[in-house]
Amino acid sequence: MSAEPGQQIRRLRESVARLHAELTRYRLVAWTAGNVSARVPGQNLMVIKPSGVDYDDLAPENMVVCDLDGVVVEGDLSPSSDTAAHAYVYRALPEVGGVVHTHSAYATAWAARGEPIPCHLTAQADEFGGEIPVGPFALIGGDDIGKGIVETLAGHRSPAVLMRNHGVFTIGRDARAAVKAAVMCEDIARTAHLARALGQPLPMAAVDVDALHDRYQNVYGQRPPSPASP
Repeated sequence: MSAEPGQQIRRLRESVARLHAELTRYRLVAWTAGNVSARVPGQNLMVIKPSGVDYDDLAPENMVVCDLDGVVVEGDLSPSSDTAAHAYVYRALPEVGGVVHTHSAYATAWAARGEPIPCHLTAQADEFGGEIPVGPFALIGGDDIGKGIVETLAGHRSPAVLMRNHGVFTIGRDARAAVKAAVMCEDIARTAHLARALGQPLPMAAVDVDALHDRYQNVYGQRPPSPASP
């Protein structure tokens, strides 16, 4: 039986508040920058971080509930300045359940160069299925960033995009998956930077990238047990 709408939102408030601690744990953000949001399943709503609030002060009760046009429907604080971008992604991509934005140092350095991160690592093939692409420059506040995210990721297996001169946006089936993608994006960006500093990274064959991505997405990790036969 599915949770009542009020219970569902309460649980998502708790989850989104908790997941922001992962951004500071992995040093993906500074001061009050960055944000996590989650779609409310079955409703045209999302839960997102309030704007300009210290990470130490984030709690379930100050997460903001908005509709998918970015209008506040529950909460006393103003939502993140990236709310319109998150809302656009949810409207355009119904399979997405979580969106994350960070300014993590190495990945954002690639974004500042306007350069995608080439796939030279098995871990990148696993998680991103190829290069991590660059999206267009867009000003903060409207849904142009969201449009850039959606247009850039169309046809890509990557759950991460480097928005030019800005930072990282990631998507996932839920907010936790989007946070994981943000953590992995920064790890890949750092290693790619170090590899290039040492010389020319070695290419990977597309067929190997495909095989690695398929294995990681469909075989790696634990699988739920098969239902017992009657």
